[in-house]
Amino acid sequence: MKPEQTIHAGGCACGQLTFRASGEPRRVGLCHCMTCRKVSGSAFNAFAVFSADQVEIDGRFERWSAGQTVRCFCPVCASRAFSLEGDEIEIGLGAFDEPSTFRPTYEAWVPRREHWLATGGLTAYQKNRSDG
Repeated sequence: MKPEQTIHAGGCACGQLTFRASGEPRRVGLCHCMTCRKVSGSAFNAFAVFSADQVEIDGRFERWSAGQTVRCFCPVCASRAFSLEGDEIEIGLGAFDEPSTFRPTYEAWVPRREHWLATGGLTAYQKNRSDG
C-alpha cells in the first residue's frame, strides 16, 4: 500500500476480521446471479473489486470455493468478508465502514434482476462481465 493513497477500511460484523483497501477500486458493480444472491442473502450483491496488492487483511477467516472464486468469511460471526479470484479481491460494499463511498457502474446477470429493482444508468451484462 502506498501511504499517499486514500484508505478504505471495514470488516465483519463482530470486528474480528478487518481490511484496509488503498486507492480506488478497479471496478464497482452489482451481480444478480444465484450464487451472489445466496451468499449475500439479498436480491443482488454490491461490491468493489481491488487488486490484491491494494488490500491488507487482518484476522482469521475461513474459505470455500465456488468455481474459480474463493469466498471468505469470518469464523466467529459468519459475515462474508471478501472473495478472491486471480489477482483480485472483491469486497462487499456493506462491509466498508463507509459503504456509500463507491457507486456501481455496471451490473451482471441482468436477466435475473428483480423487476422491482431500478438500476438505471448502469452498463448491463447478460451474464458475467467477461462473458459480454
